[in-house]
Amino acid sequence: MCSRYKYSFYGSKQSSYSTCNRYGSRGRGNYAGYSGDYHPLSANTSQGVPEAKLGYTPGVTPEYLAIPLSETVMTRYPDYRMAYWKDYTYVQGYMFEAMDRLGQLTGDSRYLEYIKKYIDHFVDEAGNYKGGGLTNLDNFMTGSAFCTLYGRTGDEKYKKAALQILKAVDQYPSSDGQFWHGNRSPNMWIDGVFMMQMFLIRCAQYVGEADYCYDVACRNIIAAARHLQRPDGLILHAWTTEPEKAVWADKTTGLSPEVWSEGMGWYTLVVPELLALLPTTHPNYQQVLGIYLKMCKGLKEVQDKKTGGWFMVVDKGDNPLNFVDPSGTAMFVYSIQRGVELGLLKAKEYTPVAYRGYQSLFPFIQVNDRGLLDVIGACDGVVIKKNFVEYVTVPKILNAKEAVAGILWAAVIMETEQLKK
Repeated sequence: MCSRYKYSFYGSKQSSYSTCNRYGSRGRGNYAGYSGDYHPLSANTSQGVPEAKLGYTPGVTPEYLAIPLSETVMTRYPDYRMAYWKDYTYVQGYMFEAMDRLGQLTGDSRYLEYIKKYIDHFVDEAGNYKGGGLTNLDNFMTGSAFCTLYGRTGDEKYKKAALQILKAVDQYPSSDGQFWHGNRSPNMWIDGVFMMQMFLIRCAQYVGEADYCYDVACRNIIAAARHLQRPDGLILHAWTTEPEKAVWADKTTGLSPEVWSEGMGWYTLVVPELLALLPTTHPNYQQVLGIYLKMCKGLKEVQDKKTGGWFMVVDKGDNPLNFVDPSGTAMFVYSIQRGVELGLLKAKEYTPVAYRGYQSLFPFIQVNDRGLLDVIGACDGVVIKKNFVEYVTVPKILNAKEAVAGILWAAVIMETEQLKK
């Protein structure tokens, strides 16, 4: 049986959208990838304060998502330290990237205030950084917010903290040009390319040391592609120089087996963000651009023809165990639309790809009985897996943290014209 979902923007215009023939076939479960393993709670993601409430109509998904979703996050987590398994994580920084863009487009100061309120817990007035230990790439990511706050406020304490984070980059271990995901073992995850390089990009943009930051960012992006980008443009999850110690690694190549949607998604986000700022005269510009164009072509080829989304294991959509992943899909939507926006991709060819991908996200959004937006059908905290089955059997949970932030990234860029108004 097909369902129809009505979307309204702040209770105004409504239109219908059918999910017939979109999510009900090929064994993908009965609702947007839900296959019976849906967990309402997780040890990793809090559902927020119990009194959180907004005025969106239960059961009616908004026509535009950026403002309702961001308001939901700020209402659900008035103290963003309490949202996840520890108070300082990459997810806050990931979310803040989208919120900063939202604030710039709308002129609404609430977004910058929310970022500042959180970051001020992790820097003192003298500019001493007090965030997570810089022993893994995840903890570098939220350093991007220190850089952005310096750019937006001019407060020197944020610059001083950012430079302390930057100092740790030079001592961080790498193999063949790519940083280890954690500093104790030579395992190179594609996730980490985003985590470290987003910090370096924002440091170059707002704080300084641009030449150094761009050089290191290019080095890591190129090294990751050298090992992990396949001839079809798609990106594997990880590689290691010690395959005998990694249960997920091919014992000959050191490569992980699959193209995980969110893993490749991290990489697709950071590459156009670098290209947006990297001088075209930089010696690595053309190589990074080539990696990006090849990657987008590969994504276009494997986009699901029925839904417009992308699968959890990106290139195996024909397998009935696979499902459309809203987190990875949102990342790909952002990356492709960003490329169109920057003039890197042909609009006629790629705008429909981004649009169809964005439309595929709406069935994953529900408004609950407290008027808050919930994201369903996504997985939380996925690590490298040994095989296809392990990836596609990760439990889905309510408001998986990466999916919420990823959809906000996609919503902000896809709704730019509406937000400007």
